[in-house]
Amino acid sequence: MLKIKGLKPELQEILNADMSHVQERRRVREAFKDIQLNIDHLLFKTKYDGLKTKESYVVNSKGTEIFSKSWLPETGSPKAVICYCHGYGDTCTFFFEGIARKFASSGYGVFAMDYPGFGLSEGLHCYIPSFNALVDDVAEHYSKIIEKPEFRDLPRFLLGQSMGGAVALKMHLKQPEFWSGAVLVAPMCKIADDVVPPWAVKQFLIGIAKVLPTYKLVPQKDLADMAFRDPKKKPLTDYNVIAYKDRPRLGTAMELLNTTQEIENKLEKVSLPLLILHGKADIVTDPSVSKTLYEKAKSSDKKLNLYDDACHSLLEGEFDEVILRVFQDILTWLDEHCAKK
Repeated sequence: MLKIKGLKPELQEILNADMSHVQERRRVREAFKDIQLNIDHLLFKTKYDGLKTKESYVVNSKGTEIFSKSWLPETGSPKAVICYCHGYGDTCTFFFEGIARKFASSGYGVFAMDYPGFGLSEGLHCYIPSFNALVDDVAEHYSKIIEKPEFRDLPRFLLGQSMGGAVALKMHLKQPEFWSGAVLVAPMCKIADDVVPPWAVKQFLIGIAKVLPTYKLVPQKDLADMAFRDPKKKPLTDYNVIAYKDRPRLGTAMELLNTTQEIENKLEKVSLPLLILHGKADIVTDPSVSKTLYEKAKSSDKKLNLYDDACHSLLEGEFDEVILRVFQDILTWLDEHCAKK
């Protein structure tokens, strides 16, 4: 049972609906979206004028209805397109709303989508039957956007957070010449040892997953508590109401483990311009593998920023001064690469 202090009883009842299927997730988000945007967090304290936002539902080639959102400067052409890949159990709304506004106010066109089974897109909540199929869905969605006449000649960047970093890397490996660069925030190139179950438990779960892939049997620590360093911000994760907070589904957990192993074996094939950002105290994804990615990637244009004492959620869960520094590091890198283009 999820509980938010001071919440009206009718909203508490909505919050505790079964969000396995998208209709309830959409109902919960509609009830909470105004509350979310008014919480006491740096991402929502700055009001940005002159932005165009649009929410859309589009049926993809597999017949799945995908939710997406865009943030664009109101006047003139954006200097580049940023395509966002969100993390495990997360969504492209709520916290990312504040992140997207920051980038759009700096002149960028920002596009985001919920993967099938995540957020406001159709599908069983947080179930990934095939990580490769998920990557194909993301590539299809963003390729259609970039093909539009107003965007096709602009630089195009991937922004991947956590699991979204793995999505972005696999998209690049499928489309090696397509993207102008990638910004990877605490990328999931390897799941940290503290999060992975012990070997014997993992072997047992692998066997069960073949028979019961959607079951929620994987042991799970509180990722929000592990990912957020600022104690004042930790309670705000409760307002991420359609984020998946239950135990991982067996099939999803196996896909994530297999994907990280695959990516670890292909780091030397990464060739696009890279900005990698990771907290040195991250215990959700392993910062040492970000360092290995930086060293092994054959990209001639690559940069690694490691932040002392910072945890996993660099743009949401850190102290304000760290969040602002990370934003500035990303914007400086993007501006430099737009100028090169």
